[in-house]
Amino acid sequence: MKKIIAITNQKGGVGKTTTALSLIGALNQRGYRTLGVDLDPQGSLGFSTGLDIEDIITVYDVLKGKHTIQEAIVETELGDMLPSNILLSTAELEFNVPGREYLLKTQLDLVKDNYDYIIIDTPPALNVLTVNAYVAAEGLIIPMAPEILSLLGISQIRETVETVRRYYNPNLEVLGILLNRYSLRLVLNREVEEMTRSIAKKLNTKVFHTKIRTSVAVAESPAHGESVMTYAPHSKPALDFNALLDELMR
Repeated sequence: MKKIIAITNQKGGVGKTTTALSLIGALNQRGYRTLGVDLDPQGSLGFSTGLDIEDIITVYDVLKGKHTIQEAIVETELGDMLPSNILLSTAELEFNVPGREYLLKTQLDLVKDNYDYIIIDTPPALNVLTVNAYVAAEGLIIPMAPEILSLLGISQIRETVETVRRYYNPNLEVLGILLNRYSLRLVLNREVEEMTRSIAKKLNTKVFHTKIRTSVAVAESPAHGESVMTYAPHSKPALDFNALLDELMR
């Protein structure tokens, strides 16, 4: 399993934060030292662990050089977090220095030896923040909802991945496409899965064998400052995310 993994899809509402949070939770349960990095200005990853993201040092302060990454990392019950908030939404305008694509990688290089795994949650856009995640990461997981419109977002990721490989990070690997909110009973879900396989081939990757089934527990857990792994450990999504982690580690 790659050490630094970014969860990415330019389409919103496909379960990026849920996937990041659940993988962090599953790794933490198995005793691994983990760091969650929130690159989404909405700050959902940190908020979902119970952090007050409005009154805290964030990844924005680190990338701006106002604070060190060590000062910004916060301990939570799920593992360490580098949180975010709405200030990060100005990144496209403010981070305009030469080499801006390496801002996150430069910071993570300072602390990555402290962790077994680093999971990066990205914004629903292909912008400078997403590129920073791709440059810093070793592998990408692309979550998607089993809907036709989700396929468009994946197709557009391909160009960005190829650009990053060409100029910044030749070792970047797309680990796979993850189907969220999946139901075998729905014909559309099965049809979209088949179409996703053809897109996966173009990305030189696969559709994960593991599918994440739906449950109300996924929506409820952030309100309790938990991942679904601890909030509802016997729920279908929790079992599925553990299976996904097994698949990644194989």
